[in-house]
Amino acid sequence: MVKIAVLKENTSGELRVAATPDSVKKYIALGATVSVQSGAGAGSSISDADYAAAGATIESTPTQGADIILAVRPPQQSAISGAKENALLIGMLEPYGNRESFSLYNHNKLAAFSLELLPRISRAQSMDVLSSQSNLAGYRAVIDAVALLGKAVPMMMTAAGTVAPAKALVLGAGVAGLQAIATAKRLGAMVSAFDVRPAVKEQVESLGAKFVEVPAEESGETSGGYAKEMSEDYKRKQSQLIHDTIIKQDIVISTALIPGKPAPVLITEDMVKGMK
Repeated sequence: MVKIAVLKENTSGELRVAATPDSVKKYIALGATVSVQSGAGAGSSISDADYAAAGATIESTPTQGADIILAVRPPQQSAISGAKENALLIGMLEPYGNRESFSLYNHNKLAAFSLELLPRISRAQSMDVLSSQSNLAGYRAVIDAVALLGKAVPMMMTAAGTVAPAKALVLGAGVAGLQAIATAKRLGAMVSAFDVRPAVKEQVESLGAKFVEVPAEESGETSGGYAKEMSEDYKRKQSQLIHDTIIKQDIVISTALIPGKPAPVLITEDMVKGMK
């Protein structure tokens, strides 16, 4: 019988867990046994008793004899010791920025499946961790920004006069950026958005935001639909455009990414000093 181990996350501030009681029931229905590390679900308000009620066993070292190990973030050596040879480790293993961990997995003779590398195609949508988490990140970024802003976001018409709506700029119009635009619009902000891919202009405008665009002949989109690194001439024009736009904003949210590379630095210290 296959044993599945669910790890407690050891990364500071990580509140997620790799399996819920509902998914535990599904694994057991498929004929597997499930062992959950004690306290694994505490950050997500799931108790050990909830897992036990779903049919899981609660252990301090669930990887002992495990065939499959489920984690959210890359686990430490102490968390994966005791697993069977050729056991599967599945999670968001940060393959681009955390390569030393894969030497650890090799040393422990584990087969590692990093979910960030899963093709984003229709038949894999139910396993697309990037889109689901990016959606939440875009939403939460706006909620946090509004909480810190200290002023009303929508236009307020009162007997004492009219308060202008807050202005928000979103850099990057992928999954996180589009969710940030939609959330800011729902809260009543005047929203502008920038992206190197002209093809997303229609999506941005369909959400009621203004598309801020750098006139250029080169395309900022790869064949897979992702953003790519642009030329130095484009970057100069882009920096000036963002500078001229950012000084008028109350909120700026950056979601821009280039897969496999460090995120582009779009907001400089001088730009921040020029803001209200």
